[in-house]
Amino acid sequence: MPFPQTYDVTVIGGGPVGLLLAYQLTRFGLSVCLVEKLDKSTPEGRYGRAITLFPRTLELLDQLDLVGPMLQQGFACRESVTYKDGMRQYPGKVWTFMEKIDGTVYDFALVLRQMFTEEILRERLDRKKMVYHDCMECVGFEVSQDGSEYPVSVNCVGKERVTIKSKYLIGADGGRSVIRRHSNIPFDGDLSEDQWIRIDGIVETDMPLNRAYGAIETTTHGNVLWAPLDHGATRIGYAYTPEIAAMYPDGVTEEVAVNQAIACLQPFSLRFKEVHWWTLYKIGQCMARTFASYDNRVFICGDAAHTHSSGAAQGLNTGIHDAVNLAWKLALEIHGLSHVEVLDSYTTERQSAVQRLLDYDRDISLLMTHKWPAWYTGDRRADPNILLGEIFDQAAPFNTGLGISYETNVINQPWSSSAEVDVGVKSGTRAPDTELATPGTFQPARLHQVLRNNCKFHVLVFSGSNAETYQSRLLPLRGYLDLHPDMENHPAIDWLTVCGSAGCSPWEVMGMRAFGDTYFDAMGKAHRVYEVNRHKGGVAVIRPDGLVGFTCSLDGQTLRGYFSRILKLDP
Repeated sequence: MPFPQTYDVTVIGGGPVGLLLAYQLTRFGLSVCLVEKLDKSTPEGRYGRAITLFPRTLELLDQLDLVGPMLQQGFACRESVTYKDGMRQYPGKVWTFMEKIDGTVYDFALVLRQMFTEEILRERLDRKKMVYHDCMECVGFEVSQDGSEYPVSVNCVGKERVTIKSKYLIGADGGRSVIRRHSNIPFDGDLSEDQWIRIDGIVETDMPLNRAYGAIETTTHGNVLWAPLDHGATRIGYAYTPEIAAMYPDGVTEEVAVNQAIACLQPFSLRFKEVHWWTLYKIGQCMARTFASYDNRVFICGDAAHTHSSGAAQGLNTGIHDAVNLAWKLALEIHGLSHVEVLDSYTTERQSAVQRLLDYDRDISLLMTHKWPAWYTGDRRADPNILLGEIFDQAAPFNTGLGISYETNVINQPWSSSAEVDVGVKSGTRAPDTELATPGTFQPARLHQVLRNNCKFHVLVFSGSNAETYQSRLLPLRGYLDLHPDMENHPAIDWLTVCGSAGCSPWEVMGMRAFGDTYFDAMGKAHRVYEVNRHKGGVAVIRPDGLVGFTCSLDGQTLRGYFSRILKLDP
């Protein structure tokens, strides 16, 4: 198609994070230009390190209508195993948290290699709203201060040199990010001398449980990763120690990677029928000092903003969380619906989560290489795998993503009322999923299926369970909204009534017009999981990315006070 002159957003980097950003931004009504320097049809462009999508990531993708085709191809892993000297260890270590996931329908880790994730995302791009260029490299950019509508000029080189103009620029271009370096954003952290090898392929082995996420404890190759992949493949990952490196003065080849994979699996046998990909890389933990620059005109996401080992399999998950966090905030800003403080929260929220990952990753990468963290004061002759397993168990809510939360800010506001709390879920935490019933058919409906990420805040109005509540508390809220239609009809707000009773119709049950669509909660499951007082009812505001933003009583003025700090309402 012809090369347009201007876009709302230019995204540099066509990996999964960049593709997900482009998909969301076009879904939210923006025009996008996506630039990728690699030819993704080549082996170098197709294969990559990321393989594992954890439950919270799957929930985010589900709410963006993306998870279906991934489930068709991926390996849903619910089982883990630990081997030492050919014997299965009880209890297992490291990956055992996968067997204890609850509170979500995604009670597993989905193993799907990055090339397939990217293919699915590319297929879902709306080519009417965006332009995708591969084999094109960004070589720099300028941000004008003249007040123009499209102040960002991105200089790219492909078959020809082009300049792309846009309102905003996002760098999702990896650890050596041109966007980060050109923005002069410091990349704090360090690289270690430790090296790991990862190798994927079709294998044969006599290891008894070989289609489970495995940890193989060795004294020669550290804590070896065994991961069942999509399409019947397997990934093996191990430490390439100085002792092993000394055996190969001419460097690492595919043959070396295969032979050492065979060695690290002993006493089990291993044969590679096919080798799909392998890599040797150094371990390091780094984070950009800010994820935004040029007065919020330029942003970075994924590896461009932070790098770490693959020991906890969090890299792609963290990048996806970056992309989801940024996309809706940027879309609201471009549409002129939100205050600037909302977009400011991208850096503060994501840096807090990334810092926790880096601290955690630093420890596990050392322990996986049979080294002790500096803070460890115990017996250094002990088995480091024991401490490694303990750290993984402690970090299980973070690993699954279900326990990731953000501190109080303009979006995550605790209710300041001194009265008894009517809704107990905490702001900044994941909105619990629960089962509701559709009117008429009474068929079950998951709340998360109802709360799609459509770049809107979802206001859940919990009605309580008795007629007195409907008359004394719901009617005043309805009256307030009728007097302030700008809030009920705001393009960034959706409403949903969770009715604590059931009947022939929502109107008959409540005796009034509901707040948006209604779902029945006659058994009180939703009221319980959101810790709602069933005698009083209450309100929970769910952010577009599925986190709780605010809770309060059935009071329109309090609710308006919250939204007035976030969204542009009528005076």
